[in-house]
Amino acid sequence: MSASTPVVEVRGVTKSYGELQVLRGIDLAVHEHKAIALIGASGSGKSTLLRCIDLLDEIDDGDVLIDGEIVTDPGVKPPAVRRRLGMVFQAFNLFPHLTVLENVTLAPRRAHRQERKAAEDRARELLARFGLGDREGSYPDRLSGGQQQRVALARALAPNPRALLLDEVTSALDPELVGEVLEAVRELKAEGITMLITTHEMGFAREVADEVCFLHEGLIVERGDPETIFTAPEQPETQRFLRRLLDAHRV
Repeated sequence: MSASTPVVEVRGVTKSYGELQVLRGIDLAVHEHKAIALIGASGSGKSTLLRCIDLLDEIDDGDVLIDGEIVTDPGVKPPAVRRRLGMVFQAFNLFPHLTVLENVTLAPRRAHRQERKAAEDRARELLARFGLGDREGSYPDRLSGGQQQRVALARALAPNPRALLLDEVTSALDPELVGEVLEAVRELKAEGITMLITTHEMGFAREVADEVCFLHEGLIVERGDPETIFTAPEQPETQRFLRRLLDAHRV
């Protein structure tokens, strides 16, 4: 694998649900230590794209590659691919019957066959990093939404994935809790974690992303560095989207 090989690459990916075509030929490359933000209106295909990359949804056409290897061939087993990626969902998706420590160590121990001590040492390191060192014995229902999402970030990072897929990680949070999760993601960016992020937080995308891609009706209609996208977008669809957000005081 050469240094120029993207960690995650999508080539001509299409996806439909019945008559509804959600992705209409997406091309995208995420290089190591880079963060790409996907923005666009609800229903534009952002979350579906992440689910297709993680093989949670089967694509109709095109290819997904991890480190140059096509992972959407029929012979590739999805669990093996998911071990190489970390995905954080909108709704946390923690196991309610497991403690915080058990949630974070589950994948390393079960999927990656790590010994308990190594998995727990790694989990405690991550929990401490996210300000949750004193909550390892707590169950998810005893945590705030922001704490649960930080546990979900720790869980996704525990197996040392090649890239993180973050799907609207603040959308289920009360406004006062959004900041603590965004700060955790900022720290990951500073550490050089490779990330593909869907977000409605435009200020956050502008600050953290190396590249911003605007999706509209299943296509990436514009991409570029954050400053250009947010101050001088070229495409009318991007201009309209940002103008609506500006009118709503969200940019």
